[in-house]
Amino acid sequence: MLSVAVQFILGLAYANAGEWLMHKYILHGLGRNRHSFWAYHWYEHHAACTQNAMLDPGYQSMNLTTWNPQTKELAVLISIVLLHAPLLIMFPLFVGTLYASLMLYYYKHRKAHLDPAWAKRHLRWHCDHHLGGNSPGNWCVTWPWFDYLMGTRIKSKTLE
Repeated sequence: MLSVAVQFILGLAYANAGEWLMHKYILHGLGRNRHSFWAYHWYEHHAACTQNAMLDPGYQSMNLTTWNPQTKELAVLISIVLLHAPLLIMFPLFVGTLYASLMLYYYKHRKAHLDPAWAKRHLRWHCDHHLGGNSPGNWCVTWPWFDYLMGTRIKSKTLE
């Protein structure tokens, strides 16, 4: 069994890498196709954020009976949880760290789009992604680690 520290560090790195990969290649890559399941991210979420200066009104109330960008995001997160459940027995801290990271991602992402002033103070890289003309970069939401590692952290001069 991997040590506790190794599982924790790998869980954080895996979650952040997954966030970067998912955002760049799936949400923006596949999401550019209007007929794709992933189109909600580009054509609904980004459109709302651009129109409302980072605010996405869809997060203001949760209606689990409606198929919208917020319920699709939750469905994807739940799918990731279920996909990794078989690993819980062998790597409990790794999976637990991933699960905690997913919850933190959802909390921060939702809060950023409900409270743009908070986002500007705490998730500057995510504001740069939505409002700084840098949607082809700044893929991470929770922490910008993989953006720095991959050279995709682009600081906006317009938001200074």
